[in-house]
Amino acid sequence: MGSRRTGRERALQALYQLDQNEKASPHDAVESAWAASDDPRDDAAHVFATELVAGVRERLATLDELIEQHSQNWRIDRMQRVDRNVLRLGVFELTQRSDIPRKVTINEAVELAKLFGTEDSAAFINGVLDRIAIAVNKA
Repeated sequence: MGSRRTGRERALQALYQLDQNEKASPHDAVESAWAASDDPRDDAAHVFATELVAGVRERLATLDELIEQHSQNWRIDRMQRVDRNVLRLGVFELTQRSDIPRKVTINEAVELAKLFGTEDSAAFINGVLDRIAIAVNKA
């Protein structure tokens, strides 16, 4: 598995923790996600995970607003915790990381949804991220 995929997995785990305990620090959540993993620590993946978590937490309100606008009648607080955090990661990448192509962001988010979400998560994530990518002109 590549460094960025590993970083995304740890970022998702950290965001899930932060979703349960908003008082926890992003740094501690990332460290906890690494400690819970059997994978050896990869410095590049760790840096990427830390950047993702910090970026999502800094822009949480804006990301959630975009997700709600394009999720067709789903409020963010009604979504599965895994789904909303996969979406947050994906929307952060789509809107803030010009170095990551749209297709890569969406494919990686779908893979995270398959790995950590329900059987309906992947299709839901794909649809919402595709609509957001079009709306923010990330072709």
